[in-house]
Amino acid sequence: MTETTWATLRQLLVDRYDDLRRHLARRLESEELARETLHETWLRLDRTGEVASIKSPTGYLLRTALNIAVDRRRADSRLARPAEIAAVLEVADPASDPAAQAEGRMEIAALELALQELTPRRRAILLASRLDGTTLRQIAAELGISQRLVEMELKHALDHCAQRLGRKVVRLFGPRSPETS
Repeated sequence: MTETTWATLRQLLVDRYDDLRRHLARRLESEELARETLHETWLRLDRTGEVASIKSPTGYLLRTALNIAVDRRRADSRLARPAEIAAVLEVADPASDPAAQAEGRMEIAALELALQELTPRRRAILLASRLDGTTLRQIAAELGISQRLVEMELKHALDHCAQRLGRKVVRLFGPRSPETS
């Protein structure tokens, strides 16, 4: 096939859906994952114009779906499993005395106040990076700014929160300072 359009690939996916799903279900050992990856493949084919020469459009669709499945499994492997979460929740907190609880509540309130003092962009970058686990590159793309600017904004947000909480900032990115080398 010398000239292929995205619409042609989408139509092929529709026409061969059942065959592709069965093939993927065997390879992935999961009917559900096969369906989900084919649906995501469809979404990735939602473009206009021509595609570079594809010798085997069916093979292209299968490879795309398999790559999506691999990416999804990698992402899922980073998440805590329900049994791991339950095990952590069952561990008794040695600092569960009333004084420690009150101190913890005060620290949470101080952190909430520090977050409110941040600019909206710094707050969004800090929360996306540290709570959601979004990469700095993804944050930069979503906000339409450079990754370097995201790094600087994150540094300022961390410094601000550390200062408000009376803590030392632990750097998880960037070059090492001469003091720690």
